[in-house]
Amino acid sequence: MKTAKRAKDRRSVIIERHEFKPQEECGIFGMACKESRDIAQDIYFGLYALQHRGQESAGIAVQYECRKVSYSKKMGLVSEVFPQRRLSEFPSARTGVGHVRYSTTGSSNVANAQPVVFYGRYGRTAVAHNGNIVNCDRIKSRMIKNGHIFQCSIDSEVIAALINQYSEESLEAGVKKACGEIVGAFSILIMADDKLIALRDPLGLKPLCMGKLNDDIIFSSESCAIDALGGTEIRDIMPGEIVTVEKDLTVRSTMLDGVIKRRSCIFEYVYLARSDSRIDGVNVYDARYECGRMLASLCKIDADAVAGVPDSAIVSARGYSEVSGIPYTDALSKNRYIGRTFIQPSQSMRENSVKVKLNAIKANIMGKRLILIDDSIVRGTTSRKIVQLLRDNGAAEVHMVIASPVVAFPCFFGVDMESKDKLIGGHQGSDAICKAIGADSLHYMPMELMVKACGGQKSDFCTACFDGDYPLDLSDYNLDKFVLEL
Repeated sequence: MKTAKRAKDRRSVIIERHEFKPQEECGIFGMACKESRDIAQDIYFGLYALQHRGQESAGIAVQYECRKVSYSKKMGLVSEVFPQRRLSEFPSARTGVGHVRYSTTGSSNVANAQPVVFYGRYGRTAVAHNGNIVNCDRIKSRMIKNGHIFQCSIDSEVIAALINQYSEESLEAGVKKACGEIVGAFSILIMADDKLIALRDPLGLKPLCMGKLNDDIIFSSESCAIDALGGTEIRDIMPGEIVTVEKDLTVRSTMLDGVIKRRSCIFEYVYLARSDSRIDGVNVYDARYECGRMLASLCKIDADAVAGVPDSAIVSARGYSEVSGIPYTDALSKNRYIGRTFIQPSQSMRENSVKVKLNAIKANIMGKRLILIDDSIVRGTTSRKIVQLLRDNGAAEVHMVIASPVVAFPCFFGVDMESKDKLIGGHQGSDAICKAIGADSLHYMPMELMVKACGGQKSDFCTACFDGDYPLDLSDYNLDKFVLEL
């Protein structure tokens, strides 16, 4: 009995959910339709396609007759929050917005779920936001002193209140004035006054694109959600752009004031986005595949097989295999069916269900010298467990090849990378990291090659998590709230 248990342990490894990979904060999705219909169903499928961007809560709000708003939000996966019975309770509507969230700021509870819905100058209003506002506490404190009341701890509510405060002339004027005050990363959808407004911060740090489904207009964090509905992507929302869709589906575009320069998050291409998405005109799959091809030319390793850590590194591994001529194999299998922790009835069950199991495919790696491609090493704990798992299941050698540079700096714009001292690359060199994770060798992708693979120049991207080159001056802000205590 004990022998059988030990054998099973060598085939699999338990990894806490929070240590597996950095998480994006959230994804947003919105639609404006020519006629009232069952729009909540389409928003559901859009959010389902964006589930990888947030797994803690989900919400949908729709605007129907006389500018009324029906909404629902709850902790859990999209399929858990919106069973068919709940979806059927939404009224027919012309416009709607949806949101999936993973908390990086604000605690993990239903009060912080989105969209934020409130009654303002233009009646019932819903706001969905992706990103982090670094001067949020300062704005919130000022507004509280002036008599504003807040019900949750997320910066999205502060954005909503600020827009409403400045919307005396028009909703768009309020958006423009509010965005002149906030500092940070944001892609936002606003539903009010028979309009749907989409906007992106002046640096384009967070992705947002526009598409069509027949005559209907769609906005989404990633193009994969537009594809999931059978729609067609039109274009990306430009950095600093405000797009307004009127009741008759007339589309107007204006720009925020000030300097506007694209610095989109390069970690979207490395890991966060789905591989079948397109961001700022770049196919994510192609970028990852090209990373693998470049790494094969750069890192020539004598090995028997190439494998990728599921899911995002598999594409790079296939690119490496093509150029190197070393056969690709599946070395690891990831359990994709772990549900949310809050639905479990006991504490012990909740603790167990926040774990993700990786299984080694023993027959594919036994006795082989293995090149293992991963997209990044953040804390190092996951890489160490994976390397040991592969060795326990018979791999003769494990050479780690990373399709990005060393992650050495925290992110303050909506990705849950911790403080510098908790990032293994923040205080150790590659040789020390290699020893810490137990690999036979460790190779990173140079910055210039990663940028080239992503179809641009370094000045087109935020690369701060790799080199500390933050696109905004953060010296004047309290950043403690962005450090997770895990």
